Amino acid sequence: MHNISQAQAVNDMPLTMVEATRFWRDERFGDMECLTATFQTHEYAPHSHETFSIGAIEAGSQIARIRGSREETGPGHLYLINPEVVHDGVPGHSGYRYRMIYPDEALFREVLEDVTGRACHTTPAFSRELPFDGELAQAFNEAHRGLEEKSGALEAEEGMFRMLATIFARYGGHSITMIDTRERSAISRARDYLIENFASDIGLEEVAEVAGLSRAHLIRAFRKEFHITPHAFLTDVRVRQARMLLRLGRPIAEVAFDCGFADQAHFSRHFKSRIGVTPGQFRVA
Repeated sequence: MHNISQAQAVNDMPLTMVEATRFWRDERFGDMECLTATFQTHEYAPHSHETFSIGAIEAGSQIARIRGSREETGPGHLYLINPEVVHDGVPGHSGYRYRMIYPDEALFREVLEDVTGRACHTTPAFSRELPFDGELAQAFNEAHRGLEEKSGALEAEEGMFRMLATIFARYGGHSITMIDTRERSAISRARDYLIENFASDIGLEEVAEVAGLSRAHLIRAFRKEFHITPHAFLTDVRVRQARMLLRLGRPIAEVAFDCGFADQAHFSRHFKSRIGVTPGQFRVA
């Protein structure tokens, strides 16, 4: 883990800074989701995204657990998280301010093909998740600020395209296909069952039967493979479905019910713990 004390001495936030979030979708990048946030107390529950998660901290520090490994990051660090990788995040001692974008694989592939002039036949993936790269982190924040401030189309697109291409050239790799095993097949069945039945009140014994494992074995194997419990994974699936329905303009209470949440308050709590903004903020962005 890199020492961030010197960077924090210059960039640390005052303890009185108020939590704030700004969430929007940038139509210039296929409605790519973007986030700027300042957090003093908000804690992200373990979750994953179907998109890439790319960002950088501007001030303060965050403590994150990715693939079971815990690390504290601050100004100069990049977040390069591949789709479906489970992670969480809590503020360091003084909170943090950061910027994020969530490009899907199609957009990432398009950027790489546009920049290189060659067809991309492999699945894009990052080989490192929390590299320290002060120059590139600063450049990312500047490009992100251009999106937030709605700079001219050409300026914003050039800045972000160039940034994504540079990040991938420096830290890109390819997905590794894992060798299948009997246990992995079992928990894959459990995972697929949770995805297909997310709106139902699924019990642990029910999922274990589908997997062909004991309940204790299921929990242990699921966490080993996905770094998340079956229940947390189910909640994550429900939040993803809710995001899609909210983007269609569906009422929040209706979305909560259709996605299997006990009530709207339960839905809102889990949604913000994974997305960083409330369902209402997400819906109107």
